[in-house]
Amino acid sequence: MMSLNIFSMFDGVGGFIVGLNNANKAIKKEVFNTMYSNQFEPSKKSQDAYEVGIYKFPDIKHISDDVMTIPESKFEEMKSNGVNMIVGGFPCQDYSVARSLKHEQGIAGKKGVLFWEIIRAIKTIQPKYLVLENVDRLLKSPSTQRGRDFAIMLGAFNKLGYSVEWRIINAAEYGRAQRRRRVFFFVYKNDTPWAKKIDDKYETEKLEEGTLKDVVINCKQYDEYIFNEGLFARQFPVEKEMRYDGKRPRHSSHYLGENIDYNEYILNISDNFVGTVWNTGIMRHGRYFTADTTPLIEQPITLGEIVEEAKQDFIHRYEDYNTGLKEYKNYVKKYVISDGNKLEKFKQLRGSKKILRTRPDGSEYFYSEGAMSPYDNFDLPARTMLTSESSINRSTHLLFENNKYRLLTPNETELLQDFPIDWTRYKKNEKTKEISEVSDRMRYFFMGNALVTGIVKRIGIELAKIDE
Repeated sequence: MMSLNIFSMFDGVGGFIVGLNNANKAIKKEVFNTMYSNQFEPSKKSQDAYEVGIYKFPDIKHISDDVMTIPESKFEEMKSNGVNMIVGGFPCQDYSVARSLKHEQGIAGKKGVLFWEIIRAIKTIQPKYLVLENVDRLLKSPSTQRGRDFAIMLGAFNKLGYSVEWRIINAAEYGRAQRRRRVFFFVYKNDTPWAKKIDDKYETEKLEEGTLKDVVINCKQYDEYIFNEGLFARQFPVEKEMRYDGKRPRHSSHYLGENIDYNEYILNISDNFVGTVWNTGIMRHGRYFTADTTPLIEQPITLGEIVEEAKQDFIHRYEDYNTGLKEYKNYVKKYVISDGNKLEKFKQLRGSKKILRTRPDGSEYFYSEGAMSPYDNFDLPARTMLTSESSINRSTHLLFENNKYRLLTPNETELLQDFPIDWTRYKKNEKTKEISEVSDRMRYFFMGNALVTGIVKRIGIELAKIDE
């Protein structure tokens, strides 16, 4: 097996790297080797995430430039040095829950266009594989033409000679500690042994007829792959029956269009796409097959277990348990909310509301939200963390412990994303070599932006088998 040499795009604080390194440990082989990373946070003077990467991964070649300014020569260097895999959670602000559906900009948005930087890198590097991540709403973006943006992405990969498998994964449904739904892509080149193996099984007749790109599609052609044999089906099993709307299965297929000039092909999809994209699917040779699958749910880690793990880790840094416990209690005091006004604000935010608002055109409407529980349940996995975690807002986790309300600690947020404790505590200035502590506020921001590395670990374990 060749080493899979990685370029990590939009690296954040190294979530993909952590997950794939953990896959290496699980399979006891050094399959995944990250050689390059790129991290740049627009509109921020201090590039803290980049400096965390410098501190944690001294042997990786870090690129701090805006990805749109990386020259072709750098991608050529990567290719000549053996990079054959790209990973990344590409920017998702245009699709995230922070914006309402009708205000989505999708692929045409300021950050959405950075998807084309992935395509630019692919054209030069020509990797065997990509593993990408985004918010699940991507599959329904934009609100005026559901699924169009995702179809454009599928078309772009198709024109470059790649196939795509995708799945929306809720981390808590597969044993992790956070209810975080994200769509993962497994993209592979059509000349890999894996792709050829799939052709031999699922495209036999069309291969013989030379009609792989025909518009005629059997909707069930890839069902066995989707439900049993694909990368995601193996690592994240689903029930063998898809979901239904009444008697109608949530199951469809679509032809992306005539194989013409690249730009015309993409524009044709953009202008004319009318299709359905479900939570699971595969795109091969310009056609996609998709179904709405149901996960075989695994027992999640609870918020209470995360709090206890962080507590025990802190205590055991001290030789004497009682000393450690005393220091832990002092540490947690920093995150206790003693200000009555703040607590009242949290109570209001988590309560039900019906607010009269005015649209830009002057018309009025009521904005409604249902009530949340007054604090987060220790017996359930955590809710989705956002970059605003710890600020006074409805999405921030509120813990009730020892008759006091408090916030999550930064260490607890790291555990909720399957990072080691203190992963983001330190950063290193590239020029001065000075090591300094990262503010709590930035650590919360990092984890709100991160992915659940345990999911990446499982993807890596399966990809290592595929590449054997």
